Amino acid sequence: MPIVKLVLEYDGTCYAGWQRQPDQPTIQESIERAIQQVSQINVSVIGAGRTDSGVHARGQVASFRTEHDWPASSWMRTLNAVLPKNIAVRSSTLMDDSFHAQHDARGKLYTYRILHRPARPTIDRAFVWHIYKPLNDVSMQLAAATLIGLQDFSSFEGSLTDNTNPICNLQRLAVIRQDDQILIEAYADRFLKHMVRAIVGTVVEVGLGKRTPDSLTAVLRAQDRSAAGQTAPPQGLCLMRVDYDE
Repeated sequence: MPIVKLVLEYDGTCYAGWQRQPDQPTIQESIERAIQQVSQINVSVIGAGRTDSGVHARGQVASFRTEHDWPASSWMRTLNAVLPKNIAVRSSTLMDDSFHAQHDARGKLYTYRILHRPARPTIDRAFVWHIYKPLNDVSMQLAAATLIGLQDFSSFEGSLTDNTNPICNLQRLAVIRQDDQILIEAYADRFLKHMVRAIVGTVVEVGLGKRTPDSLTAVLRAQDRSAAGQTAPPQGLCLMRVDYDE
């Protein structure tokens, strides 16, 4: 039975995250409903990651099994014809029977956007965290560098999770100033629930002068969520890419 791989882009503003939930609109539910609409078959769609409520994606990956012997491009074309305007299939590919969007993922890239200026945003208000107070992005980068590596990220994990493995290999955590924006790029083999947003919130506290850059080493060692900073708001976060072995 063929497996279809979808690369998805979506504006998560109006959704309660990726994972299907009762009585709330989700990305997973919308994709499954669209597949049922075009193929008359109910399928379970697997996502590479469970983005939170309000979080966006430019390169989310999903997979599902189907009995339909359609060309790969037909899935992108037909699904985009019925999906809501805030969700789009960027590509569709037929994969080997063993492909699994979540288990086969080898790395994910997230980008968090901060708008750093006195005036509040209008056009981009659903896609940035607006901070008007002075931010030292050099100190933020120094702090970010202390988190890179194979580490226990329990201090940056959200509550109410059934995860039993807090070890992640954070290979990149960069703070990039672009005029009135600060981009924080995070790449790892896996991420814990709320991990990127907790890291961003803590690094921002360094930028505000509430913490020193070297204090994040002690935060890691604490293995306690209360040792880290606030969880950054969801709208600034975007899943940019999911990598797989070729």
